[in-house]
Amino acid sequence: MTPSEVHARLVELWTAGRFEEGLAYIDPDVVDHRGGTAGDHHGIDAWRAKWDQKADVAVTIEQNVADGEFSVNRYTSAGPGYAVTSMDMVRVRDGRVVEHWALMDVTARSAQLSARGT
Repeated sequence: MTPSEVHARLVELWTAGRFEEGLAYIDPDVVDHRGGTAGDHHGIDAWRAKWDQKADVAVTIEQNVADGEFSVNRYTSAGPGYAVTSMDMVRVRDGRVVEHWALMDVTARSAQLSARGT
């Protein structure tokens, strides 16, 4: 599978709640560059813990760009009371994600949630 295909499959499986199946596309030594005060998360167990906390969020991929080992999705993240633009990038080696980065327009999300009184 190409990096774009792996990336799309992960989104599909995560959205469907099929986590164990999705974890087959994650390298055991994956590095998840989540940022913030927590910093990077290492290994498949950290990825599993992140997926176990899945919120009620729908993801619609709007555009994908790939180059070599990298795949970038621009997508809409929609949850109760908000819909915002997000992006994530993965690096894929041998059909598995070895690195991940993600960005979300948290300012827009906060404004939408505040407008609803959430």
